[in-house]
Amino acid sequence: MSHAGAPVGGLLVLVDPVARRLDGESVRIAKDVLSAGAAAKICLPDSPEEFARALARRGHRRPVIVGDDRALVRAVGLLHRERGLGEGAVSLVPVGHAGSLGLAGSLGVPLSAVSAARSVLDGCVRACDLLVDDSDGVVLGGIRIPPTGSGLRASGRPSVWSAYRSLVRTLVPVPAVGHRLRVEADGVVLADVDRLVEGVSLVPRPAGGSGEALVEVVVRAGGSAVRARAESVTVSGADFRYRADAVVVGPVRRRTWTLRRAAWSLTLPLPR
Repeated sequence: MSHAGAPVGGLLVLVDPVARRLDGESVRIAKDVLSAGAAAKICLPDSPEEFARALARRGHRRPVIVGDDRALVRAVGLLHRERGLGEGAVSLVPVGHAGSLGLAGSLGVPLSAVSAARSVLDGCVRACDLLVDDSDGVVLGGIRIPPTGSGLRASGRPSVWSAYRSLVRTLVPVPAVGHRLRVEADGVVLADVDRLVEGVSLVPRPAGGSGEALVEVVVRAGGSAVRARAESVTVSGADFRYRADAVVVGPVRRRTWTLRRAAWSLTLPLPR
């Protein structure tokens, strides 16, 4: 880790509209703390498109996201696609429902608006690994492919028909069953379509005494688990959905995730 230091050019504070709607008081506190400690340009985008435009026009300002896990992933994804992750650290002041801040907590970001804002100003910078898929999507925390019938549905506005199906599932539960999937870790086959796969998880793990950072892969089938560590993982077969951080994606028939070591940086509190 290295000390964050004074932000060159100041801060670009991007306040997610969901955060403003859910907890205006925490947003106000974050803005006050950040503005008192640095030159801060406050942006209040009303849509993902406005969010993207404001981030693209940041200049030399350090981006600070005020919002939940989805807002952080959105910002890192935009910076990745414009090849801007190497320009400096990203900061997060978590604001949202408790269930929408799991990624923030796992990354070490304080869940208090005051503590998180202070760490933006006087914290340290930690390099973080990133999973990038073959559609140029990014994953900060991990991937989970559950069995079918587990209730995992792509994110979006619910329709009357989807609400009806949800009610039917509640009244008549659909048993969870496995997928016919092929899972390869650095070219080594961990599971194939001749067996039902009950679940797959991928989590970037930092380097330890054994060497470089790698992706930890767990494939559950037949009541047992196969584990591996790899740089690249490919899952293919029947249509499947997966949860990437806070977002449900799919259905897809093939997806490859590749580890990018130390691809982005995050500001965190100084170690005690």
